[in-house]
Amino acid sequence: MTRVWRTVSKEPVLAILVLALGVLQVVHPRSWASLPGLVDWQTVLTLAGLLILTKAIELSGFLMWAAYRLVHHIHGERGLALLLVALAAALSTVLTNDVALFAVVPLALSLHRLAPLPIKRLVIVIALSVNAGSILTPLGNPQNLFLWQTSGVSFGAFVWALLPLCAVLMLMLGAVTCAMFRNAPLDLSGDAEEHGVDRVLCGVSVLAFAGFVALADAHHAGPGLAVLAVAFLLWRREVVLKIDWLLLLIFMLMFIVLRSAAALPAIHGFIAQLGIGTPMRAYAAGAVLSQAISNVPAAIVLAEFSKDWRALAFGVSVGGFGVAIGSLANLIAVRLSGEKGMWGPFHLVSIPFWFVAVLVGWALI
Repeated sequence: MTRVWRTVSKEPVLAILVLALGVLQVVHPRSWASLPGLVDWQTVLTLAGLLILTKAIELSGFLMWAAYRLVHHIHGERGLALLLVALAAALSTVLTNDVALFAVVPLALSLHRLAPLPIKRLVIVIALSVNAGSILTPLGNPQNLFLWQTSGVSFGAFVWALLPLCAVLMLMLGAVTCAMFRNAPLDLSGDAEEHGVDRVLCGVSVLAFAGFVALADAHHAGPGLAVLAVAFLLWRREVVLKIDWLLLLIFMLMFIVLRSAAALPAIHGFIAQLGIGTPMRAYAAGAVLSQAISNVPAAIVLAEFSKDWRALAFGVSVGGFGVAIGSLANLIAVRLSGEKGMWGPFHLVSIPFWFVAVLVGWALI
C-alpha cells in the first residue's frame, strides 16, 4: 500500500484523478462494478497498441536516424520547430491528434538527443499544433467524429465549415512558435556516433502500425492489440515491457472521472438553465465546459441541448487549449516527453493561447 501511495503522490494527474473519484463517489455514488463501463475501451486499447508500436520503432533506431537526417538539413532551432509543428498538424488531420503525437513527439525527443533543444517548449507547441490541426477534418479527433456523425453533413461541408478556425489558429501558433524559438544554429558537436537502424524491426513495426490504425478505425482495436502483444512478447519482449503502463491507467481513470462528472444532475441542470439555443451560447458553453470535463465529454453532453453542430465544434475545438484536461492529447504529449516540471510551462503558454482562441472563435461564429 505504501508503494502504491508513493507512486500516486509522484504523479500529480494521477493523484488528482484518484482524489476526484473519491469525491464523486461520495457526492453521487455509483456501483464500483459499474465504473469500468464508463471507460472507452476502444480508445484505451488503441492507445496501448500505439504505445507498443511507437516503442518498437524507437528501439529500432529509425527515429534517431531520421532525426540525424533532419538536423543536418535544417540548421536553426526556429526552422526545426516550425517544421515539427507543421508536420504534427498535417498528420493530425488524417491520423487523429493522438496518433500524430505518437509519431512526432518521439521524433522530437530523438532530435533532442542529437542536438540540445528547448524540448519542453518543443513538446508544448507540438501539443498545441495537433489540437489546432485536428480541427480541420472529422477524422482529426473524437469530438469532430461524433459531431460529424450527428450533424448529417458531408465530409467536405464539415471541412469547409471548420477551415477558417483551423487556419487562423495555425497562423497564431506559427507566430507563437517564432516568438518562442530563436533562429540559433543547432549544436551538433555531441553527434559523433553512427545511427544504425534495425531494418527488420523497423519494417515490421511500420507495416504493423498501418495495419493496426486501420483495424482501430474499423473498431477492431482489441484483436489487433492482442496480436501485437503476443507477437512482440514472443519476438522482442522488451518492446512491451518498456511502454508507459501508467499512462494507460491514467486514461482509464480520466474516462471514469470525467464521465461521472458529466453525468452529475447538477451539471445537466446548470446547462439546461443556461439556454444554449443560440450559436454564441453553444460556442461559449463548449469552450468553457471543456476546461472542466475535457472536450470529448463536453461535445457529447452539449449535443443533447443544441443541434448547432458548427457552434459546438468551434467551442469544443477551442476548448482543447487552456488547461491540460481540455484535450486528452495534452496529457499524452506531456507524458511522452518524459520531462519533469512540464505542467507549469505548458499552462503558461496554453492558457493565454486559449483566451485568444476563444476571441477568434467568437469573431468567426
